[in-house]
Amino acid sequence: MSISLTRYLVEEQRDKGHIPPELRLLLEVVARACKSISHAVNKGALGGVLGSAHTENIQGEVQKKLDIIANDVLIEANEWGGHLAAMASEEMDDIYAVPNRYPQGEYLLLFDPLDGSSNIDVNVSIGTIFSVLKKNSAYPTVSKEDFLQKGSEQVAAGYCVYGPQTTLVLTVGDGVAMFTLDREQGSFVLTQDHVQIPVDTKEFAINMSNMRHWDAPVKRYIDECLLGKEGPRAKDFNMRWIASMVADVHRILTRGGVFMYPWDKREPNKPGKLRLMYEANPMSWIVEQAGGASTNGKTRIMDIQPKELHERVSVILGSKNEVDRVTQYHTHA
Repeated sequence: MSISLTRYLVEEQRDKGHIPPELRLLLEVVARACKSISHAVNKGALGGVLGSAHTENIQGEVQKKLDIIANDVLIEANEWGGHLAAMASEEMDDIYAVPNRYPQGEYLLLFDPLDGSSNIDVNVSIGTIFSVLKKNSAYPTVSKEDFLQKGSEQVAAGYCVYGPQTTLVLTVGDGVAMFTLDREQGSFVLTQDHVQIPVDTKEFAINMSNMRHWDAPVKRYIDECLLGKEGPRAKDFNMRWIASMVADVHRILTRGGVFMYPWDKREPNKPGKLRLMYEANPMSWIVEQAGGASTNGKTRIMDIQPKELHERVSVILGSKNEVDRVTQYHTHA
């Protein structure tokens, strides 16, 4: 018998006591928003959603039309339900407090509304990443400081990948579950529970065009992989790079591998490219819940205390033994 997302969440709430009812309802709303984004993505050129919006986000990145559409869908779906105090998005400069005309809840929602924007117009998998925190302060108002919590404080995290199938991946701290959107039923159905990432792998994901800018530990690791059977690793590696974190991490969850977006010398003052709050923290928790590991080269990502809403970080995540090896190279560099 198929298990719907709603039933899965009800069991996590009622039978296992892992989540309160307010969080269950919030996650159902987020899933519905992802379903709406999936429909917009699938329409593509027919829906007039492709191409640039000719605007920039706070990171100075040119926004695509779908970036803005996805951001608006997530805000409009979540602002009135009474579960949230505020939201924060990679596409918005500041936090978005729930308007006074709606009841205010105790949760905070962070999201990258459409990860992998460079792939939109070429019909390659993209996705939505989200993270849920609990508002700790007792003040009725909400501020940016309420969001600056370590990744280990997350109460739920997930992503939705819009590919040949639309797949929702979720953790509430009870392992990782995958749900596939059944378009006939209009609902997400559980297709894999207790996902586990193999501890060893022969696959890595990194943008090789940046090789000349890498730090020595990263270059050492990749050089050893490229030497194959004849090198110190004594096995041949494959490289995969989709340039969409959602798609690259989803492949790693499915069959193992290591994903790397490290610090490099092009912007030496920035600790990395990916955003800690919207991308690295939720993905790190998902990966850890599936038996993998995630570090910035030296520190577990979920132990990093954020200082800014749009803080960046170096990311190395995936199969545990490989992540441990890269981290060891950094530690002894």
